[in-house]
Amino acid sequence: MRARTLLRSIPHTIVPHPDTDVTYEADCLGCGWSAEPSVNVAAVDVECLNHAGKSNHRGFRRIVTGFAFVVRAGEDPVPPRASTTPADG
Repeated sequence: MRARTLLRSIPHTIVPHPDTDVTYEADCLGCGWSAEPSVNVAAVDVECLNHAGKSNHRGFRRIVTGFAFVVRAGEDPVPPRASTTPADG
């Protein structure tokens, strides 16, 4: 008797990790200045506007960091506590 492999397709979706916040950052392209990372995008924007007003530097690299996880169809969209929580740092 030969072994048979059964392949099946299960729909998945990706969702934001509920135990983390999105973090916003910005770096000046003119001098290397950096805004303080924050979960408040408006606070980062205000820091960039203040820097631009003082330096006349107008280009910024914006960085948005968020964590996500994959959920199979029909599963509870809550990640298990073990290995799926992003590491500190």
